[in-house]
Amino acid sequence: MQIEQIYTGCLAQGAYYIESEGEAVVIDPLRDIDNYLAKAKRNNATIKYVFETHFHADFVSGHMDLAKATGATIVYGPTAQPAFNATVAKDGEKFKVGKIEFELLHTPGHTMESCCYLMYDENGKPAALFSGDTIFIGDVGRPDLAQKAANLTLEELAGLLFDSIHTKILPLSDEIIVYPAHGAGSACGKKMSAETTDSLGHQKVSNYAMNASLTRDAFIKEVTQGLVTPPGYFPFNVQMNKMGYESIDTVIERGSKALSANAFEAAADETEAIIIDTRKPEIFGHGFIPNSINIGIDGSFAVWVGALIKNVSQPILLVTEEGREIEVVTRLARVGFDQAMGYLKGGFEAWKQARKPFDTIDSIDANELAIIYAHQDPQLIIDVRKKSEFDTEHILGVTNSPLDFIDNSQLILDPSKTYYVHCAGGYRSMIYTSIMRSRGYQNLINCNNGFNQLKATGKFKLSEFAAQNTQL
Repeated sequence: MQIEQIYTGCLAQGAYYIESEGEAVVIDPLRDIDNYLAKAKRNNATIKYVFETHFHADFVSGHMDLAKATGATIVYGPTAQPAFNATVAKDGEKFKVGKIEFELLHTPGHTMESCCYLMYDENGKPAALFSGDTIFIGDVGRPDLAQKAANLTLEELAGLLFDSIHTKILPLSDEIIVYPAHGAGSACGKKMSAETTDSLGHQKVSNYAMNASLTRDAFIKEVTQGLVTPPGYFPFNVQMNKMGYESIDTVIERGSKALSANAFEAAADETEAIIIDTRKPEIFGHGFIPNSINIGIDGSFAVWVGALIKNVSQPILLVTEEGREIEVVTRLARVGFDQAMGYLKGGFEAWKQARKPFDTIDSIDANELAIIYAHQDPQLIIDVRKKSEFDTEHILGVTNSPLDFIDNSQLILDPSKTYYVHCAGGYRSMIYTSIMRSRGYQNLINCNNGFNQLKATGKFKLSEFAAQNTQL
């Protein structure tokens, strides 16, 4: 028997490849399926099932392409209504894979069709729980994503999650290893650990939401505190996972079309495409195509695209580092942004060589910002970290305008004033600054040092430290 967790840091997502006696199952696969196919081919194994723990909101699953490529059966939990051929299994239904067996446990609460897969080893002993978004390491799935589809309140869904955990999961053996669908950084939970596996026994004593002594009312209160509005792309991804989507090969072929500087400029002028520049923030700031926004490929790229671009049907043009074009298009497709129209051949250097106009953004370091803090209104400094980060600790007097909610911000910028933008490390601050610059605000300066470096100078007055109760 072989269990392999395939973890994708950009999405904080865990897919699983499990194999026994030449048969395999893939759980919650990403849309780019070559990795799973290669594993099966290398081991001369047949992928028999694609197990889905629920209709995912934060990424587009590879279930359809994987089933088409292998003939595998797609399996969902009870109440699921996919618009394609799949097995909607019963609670307790079992599936044989080589010498091991999987039992589907229906665990509604995160969504109504949510389920876990309990794996029995060759000796028939429960050995692993593939828990999807029902339980994470240190947390449970947020119960506010399926309210409209389920026609239930947040509290009702949280109550169902309590019932699922207490009737289906807590009675299981402490020795079982938990393999969740996400880790820290995912928006599907609020307090996930950086660890991506653990024993169920340890989770029973360390996971706040799995405390057996917690009453139903107390559980509902705990898991519903600290939630914020989910990213705007979530409902689109749910629909794609339910209804189907284009093959990723088609999406990559369309998105990886090389465009000359003239063709790129014409496409931008003739469409409403957003130009996304995926270079490093410090490189982007030295020169970029006017009105483009910087979301670096080396950060949580797909998550931020999903959080900031509301419609997955939005046409996109790309400026990338040479050789990373297909990577960028693939990572866009993972979160349902299938309408990339092509990339600038030769990158930004080709744009300059074509003598096209370009823009720049000024940056300062921590010591320069300290001088500004000492001599100017601190409200001119904008901290674009999440509210939960800001509430934990921040520079006194500065303005918090979280990047996540840039379109719903109550902050009104005075175009006659200069503002200074910082985040935790320089990645989000450049995203924020580039977006605001594309909207006509010219007087924003990026701080290329993050909060910890600002703090380390000892030149800023700080709020009292408060324990962070959510990562959202």
